[in-house]
Amino acid sequence: MKIGFFDSGIGGLSVMNEAIRQLSGNEFLFFADKKNVPYGTKTKDEVINFSIEAVSFLIDLGAKAVVVACNTATSAAIVELRAKFSVPIIGMEPAVKRAVSLKDGKKTLVIATPITIAGQKLHELLVRTNASEVADLLALPRLVEFAESYEFESRRVREYLKSELAKFDLSEYGSLVLGCTHFNYFKDTLREILAPQTKILDGIDGTIKRLKSESGAVSLADKSSKVEYFYSKQKVNQRKELDRLAMYLKRLDVMREIE
Repeated sequence: MKIGFFDSGIGGLSVMNEAIRQLSGNEFLFFADKKNVPYGTKTKDEVINFSIEAVSFLIDLGAKAVVVACNTATSAAIVELRAKFSVPIIGMEPAVKRAVSLKDGKKTLVIATPITIAGQKLHELLVRTNASEVADLLALPRLVEFAESYEFESRRVREYLKSELAKFDLSEYGSLVLGCTHFNYFKDTLREILAPQTKILDGIDGTIKRLKSESGAVSLADKSSKVEYFYSKQKVNQRKELDRLAMYLKRLDVMREIE
């Protein structure tokens, strides 16, 4: 099966990387909307239009299911995408339900882009999971900019995160929910700042589970996976860029082990 993934930039690689692991032998298309990144500071209508264009492109390439590997695009556009296209469209959902299930008596901090934080979809999720009273929200738009500049562990990143997280008494939190796929690249730096008991949770496993359920995709262990990358609508062929993408995937392998 050919499965498409799209994000405003490289954050969605974290979702596709896990899909490749669990659904080996399938074909994967990755669309990074580099000309319009970041989505988190755009208007909702702009993100809807960008998302429709990206999904149309992936379906034209033969995708039989598309993962919106972007929390911002999911928040802004998932309803419109599902209404417009007939293939399964799978979105991202912050792991708030998983955080609540920990039942550790502590609060949850959800970090995401401004659109996601302000969006109706996240607030409905908080109500649905009975998390409204125990969850705090924080927009961190600069993390997307840092990720797209390949800046993951710099002094500027640490200072930014320390300054923003200093607004909270971190000893009160049992979990930090990553509401943006770009944020997966910063798990190690976040781990340094957070209290030792705080778990770092992302929504990737839930997304892959839903992908399997809605698309019927299965692992084909006897076949090798094929992956094609596109920056907006331009296929990535340059050796330098392919090596850089491989570097991102290697980093994500390490980040998935950090909580």
